[in-house]
Amino acid sequence: MSKKDVGNKIPIYKLKTTEEVMGFYDDWGDKDKYNKDMVNWNYTGPKETVNTFKKYAENKSILIFDAGCGTGLVGKELKKFGYNNFHGADLSKTLLETIPKDLYKKLDKVDLNLPIKTNDDYYDAVMCVGTFTYAHVKPNALDEFIRITKNKGLICFTINEGIYKEYGFDKKIEELEKNNRWKKIEFFKSEYIASKNVNAWLGLYEVKK
Repeated sequence: MSKKDVGNKIPIYKLKTTEEVMGFYDDWGDKDKYNKDMVNWNYTGPKETVNTFKKYAENKSILIFDAGCGTGLVGKELKKFGYNNFHGADLSKTLLETIPKDLYKKLDKVDLNLPIKTNDDYYDAVMCVGTFTYAHVKPNALDEFIRITKNKGLICFTINEGIYKEYGFDKKIEELEKNNRWKKIEFFKSEYIASKNVNAWLGLYEVKK
Protein backbone atom coordinates (compact mmCIF):
# COMPACT_ATOMS: atom_id res chain seq x y z
CA MET A 1 0.00 0.00 0.00
CA SER A 2 1.04 3.59 -0.39
CA LYS A 3 2.30 5.57 2.56
CA LYS A 4 -1.07 7.35 2.71
CA ASP A 5 -2.79 4.06 3.63
CA VAL A 6 -5.54 4.79 1.14
CA GLY A 7 -7.02 1.31 1.64
CA ASN A 8 -8.70 2.53 4.82
CA LYS A 9 -10.27 5.39 2.88
CA ILE A 10 -11.20 3.52 -0.29
CA PRO A 11 -11.94 -0.17 0.47
CA ILE A 12 -11.46 -1.41 -3.11
CA TYR A 13 -7.74 -0.66 -2.82
CA LYS A 14 -7.47 -3.54 -0.33
CA LEU A 15 -8.58 -6.12 -2.89
CA LYS A 16 -6.04 -8.43 -4.53
CA THR A 17 -7.64 -10.31 -7.42
CA THR A 18 -9.65 -9.50 -10.54
CA GLU A 19 -12.53 -11.62 -9.22
CA GLU A 20 -12.64 -9.67 -5.95
CA VAL A 21 -12.60 -6.37 -7.83
CA MET A 22 -15.39 -7.43 -10.19
CA GLY A 23 -17.57 -8.56 -7.29
CA PHE A 24 -16.97 -5.30 -5.46
CA TYR A 25 -17.92 -3.22 -8.51
CA ASP A 26 -21.03 -5.28 -9.16
CA ASP A 27 -22.23 -4.33 -5.68
CA TRP A 28 -20.90 -0.76 -5.86
CA GLY A 29 -22.72 -0.05 -9.11
CA ASP A 30 -26.08 -1.13 -7.72
CA LYS A 31 -28.65 1.65 -7.08
CA ASP A 32 -26.19 4.26 -8.42
CA LYS A 33 -23.94 3.97 -5.33
CA TYR A 34 -20.77 4.30 -7.41
CA ASN A 35 -21.78 7.57 -9.06
CA LYS A 36 -22.98 9.03 -5.76
CA ASP A 37 -19.65 8.17 -4.11
CA MET A 38 -17.71 9.77 -6.97
CA VAL A 39 -19.65 13.00 -6.46
CA ASN A 40 -19.26 12.88 -2.66
CA TRP A 41 -15.53 12.18 -2.94
CA ASN A 42 -15.00 14.95 -5.49
CA TYR A 43 -13.40 12.52 -7.94
CA THR A 44 -11.78 14.84 -10.48
CA GLY A 45 -9.89 12.25 -12.57
CA PRO A 46 -12.24 12.28 -15.59
CA LYS A 47 -12.50 16.08 -15.71
CA GLU A 48 -8.74 16.64 -15.34
CA THR A 49 -7.90 14.03 -17.97
CA VAL A 50 -10.36 15.31 -20.56
CA ASN A 51 -9.25 18.89 -19.92
CA THR A 52 -5.70 17.81 -20.74
CA PHE A 53 -6.75 15.70 -23.73
CA LYS A 54 -8.85 18.41 -25.41
CA LYS A 55 -5.88 20.78 -25.64
CA TYR A 56 -4.30 18.46 -28.20
CA ALA A 57 -7.26 16.64 -29.79
CA GLU A 58 -8.80 19.40 -31.88
CA ASN A 59 -10.78 17.11 -34.21
CA LYS A 60 -14.00 16.33 -32.32
CA SER A 61 -15.02 13.48 -34.64
CA ILE A 62 -12.03 11.20 -33.88
CA LEU A 63 -12.78 7.64 -32.70
CA ILE A 64 -11.87 7.27 -29.02
CA PHE A 65 -11.59 4.10 -26.90
CA ASP A 66 -12.51 4.66 -23.24
CA ALA A 67 -10.71 1.78 -21.53
CA GLY A 68 -12.23 1.00 -18.14
CA CYS A 69 -15.14 3.35 -18.75
CA GLY A 70 -17.03 2.40 -15.56
CA THR A 71 -20.28 4.37 -15.42
CA GLY A 72 -19.30 6.66 -18.30
CA LEU A 73 -17.80 9.58 -16.38
CA VAL A 74 -15.11 10.16 -19.03
CA GLY A 75 -17.69 9.86 -21.80
CA LYS A 76 -19.82 12.54 -20.15
CA GLU A 77 -16.82 14.88 -19.97
CA LEU A 78 -15.90 14.19 -23.62
CA LYS A 79 -19.45 14.97 -24.69
CA LYS A 80 -19.34 18.35 -22.91
CA PHE A 81 -16.57 19.41 -25.29
CA GLY A 82 -18.22 18.16 -28.45
CA TYR A 83 -16.62 14.72 -28.85
CA ASN A 84 -19.29 12.26 -29.94
CA ASN A 85 -17.56 9.21 -31.40
CA PHE A 86 -16.32 6.93 -28.65
CA HIS A 87 -16.46 3.29 -27.57
CA GLY A 88 -16.31 2.05 -23.98
CA ALA A 89 -15.09 -1.12 -22.29
CA ASP A 90 -15.16 -2.26 -18.68
CA LEU A 91 -14.85 -5.43 -16.61
CA SER A 92 -18.08 -4.79 -14.69
CA LYS A 93 -21.34 -5.51 -16.51
CA THR A 94 -23.19 -3.79 -13.65
CA LEU A 95 -21.35 -0.51 -14.21
CA LEU A 96 -21.80 -0.72 -17.97
CA GLU A 97 -25.55 -1.09 -17.51
CA THR A 98 -25.72 2.24 -15.66
CA ILE A 99 -24.35 4.22 -18.64
CA PRO A 100 -26.89 6.36 -20.54
CA LYS A 101 -27.85 4.46 -23.70
CA ASP A 102 -26.99 7.26 -26.14
CA LEU A 103 -23.59 8.20 -24.68
CA TYR A 104 -21.27 5.61 -26.30
CA LYS A 105 -21.48 4.26 -29.83
CA LYS A 106 -20.44 0.82 -28.52
CA LEU A 107 -19.96 -0.82 -25.10
CA ASP A 108 -18.20 -4.11 -24.33
CA LYS A 109 -17.40 -6.15 -21.23
CA VAL A 110 -13.61 -6.52 -21.43
CA ASP A 111 -10.75 -7.62 -19.17
CA LEU A 112 -8.02 -5.12 -20.08
CA ASN A 113 -5.34 -7.41 -18.64
CA LEU A 114 -5.95 -9.67 -21.65
CA PRO A 115 -5.35 -8.94 -25.36
CA ILE A 116 -7.99 -6.53 -26.67
CA LYS A 117 -10.10 -7.96 -29.50
CA THR A 118 -9.57 -4.94 -31.75
CA ASN A 119 -7.58 -4.58 -34.97
CA ASP A 120 -4.23 -2.78 -35.04
CA ASP A 121 -4.35 0.98 -35.68
CA TYR A 122 -8.12 1.13 -35.16
CA TYR A 123 -8.58 4.07 -32.78
CA ASP A 124 -7.48 7.69 -33.02
CA ALA A 125 -7.11 7.91 -29.23
CA VAL A 126 -7.36 5.90 -26.02
CA MET A 127 -8.52 7.25 -22.66
CA CYS A 128 -7.89 5.23 -19.48
CA VAL A 129 -8.94 6.94 -16.25
CA GLY A 130 -9.11 5.34 -12.82
CA THR A 131 -8.22 1.90 -14.17
CA PHE A 132 -4.48 1.75 -13.43
CA THR A 133 -4.86 1.23 -9.70
CA TYR A 134 -4.70 -1.45 -6.99
CA ALA A 135 -5.65 -4.97 -8.23
CA HIS A 136 -6.93 -3.55 -11.51
CA VAL A 137 -5.12 -3.27 -14.86
CA LYS A 138 -1.37 -3.89 -15.16
CA PRO A 139 1.29 -2.00 -17.20
CA ASN A 140 1.24 -4.40 -20.18
CA ALA A 141 -2.12 -2.91 -21.16
CA LEU A 142 -0.14 0.08 -22.44
CA ASP A 143 1.33 -2.14 -25.17
CA GLU A 144 -2.19 -3.05 -26.28
CA PHE A 145 -3.27 0.59 -26.22
CA ILE A 146 -0.40 1.48 -28.54
CA ARG A 147 -1.21 -1.46 -30.82
CA ILE A 148 -4.85 -0.43 -31.33
CA THR A 149 -4.04 3.29 -31.74
CA LYS A 150 -3.08 4.88 -35.06
CA ASN A 151 0.27 6.54 -35.68
CA LYS A 152 0.29 9.98 -34.03
CA GLY A 153 -2.81 9.03 -32.07
CA LEU A 154 -3.10 10.01 -28.40
CA ILE A 155 -3.12 7.89 -25.26
CA CYS A 156 -4.28 9.71 -22.13
CA PHE A 157 -4.33 7.95 -18.75
CA THR A 158 -4.09 8.17 -14.97
CA ILE A 159 -2.00 5.92 -12.71
CA ASN A 160 -2.68 5.82 -8.98
CA GLU A 161 0.47 7.14 -7.31
CA GLY A 162 0.54 4.21 -4.85
CA ILE A 163 1.09 1.60 -7.58
CA TYR A 164 3.14 3.65 -10.04
CA LYS A 165 6.44 2.06 -8.99
CA GLU A 166 5.10 -0.97 -7.13
CA TYR A 167 3.44 -2.36 -10.27
CA GLY A 168 6.24 -1.23 -12.60
CA PHE A 169 4.45 1.52 -14.51
CA ASP A 170 7.50 3.74 -14.19
CA LYS A 171 9.68 1.16 -15.96
CA LYS A 172 7.05 0.40 -18.63
CA ILE A 173 6.63 4.08 -19.52
CA GLU A 174 10.40 4.54 -19.70
CA GLU A 175 10.74 1.41 -21.87
CA LEU A 176 8.09 2.61 -24.33
CA GLU A 177 9.82 5.98 -24.66
CA LYS A 178 13.25 4.40 -25.05
CA ASN A 179 11.96 2.06 -27.77
CA ASN A 180 10.35 4.94 -29.64
CA ARG A 181 6.83 3.54 -29.23
CA TRP A 182 5.43 6.86 -28.05
CA LYS A 183 6.40 10.45 -27.22
CA LYS A 184 5.55 12.29 -24.01
CA ILE A 185 3.34 15.36 -24.36
CA GLU A 186 2.34 15.86 -20.72
CA PHE A 187 3.00 13.99 -17.47
CA PHE A 188 2.14 15.47 -14.08
CA LYS A 189 0.63 14.76 -10.65
CA SER A 190 -3.12 15.31 -10.63
CA GLU A 191 -5.59 15.92 -7.79
CA TYR A 192 -7.57 12.74 -8.66
CA ILE A 193 -9.48 12.20 -5.37
CA ALA A 194 -8.32 15.14 -3.29
CA SER A 195 -10.96 14.59 -0.60
CA LYS A 196 -9.35 11.21 0.19
CA ASN A 197 -5.77 12.51 -0.21
CA VAL A 198 -5.29 10.20 -3.22
CA ASN A 199 -3.29 11.52 -6.17
CA ALA A 200 -2.49 10.05 -9.56
CA TRP A 201 0.00 10.60 -12.33
CA LEU A 202 -1.72 11.94 -15.44
CA GLY A 203 -0.01 11.18 -18.74
CA LEU A 204 -0.66 12.14 -22.34
CA TYR A 205 1.49 10.47 -25.01
CA GLU A 206 1.58 10.49 -28.81
CA VAL A 207 1.92 7.09 -30.49
CA LYS A 208 4.86 6.59 -32.85
CA LYS A 209 4.81 3.86 -35.53
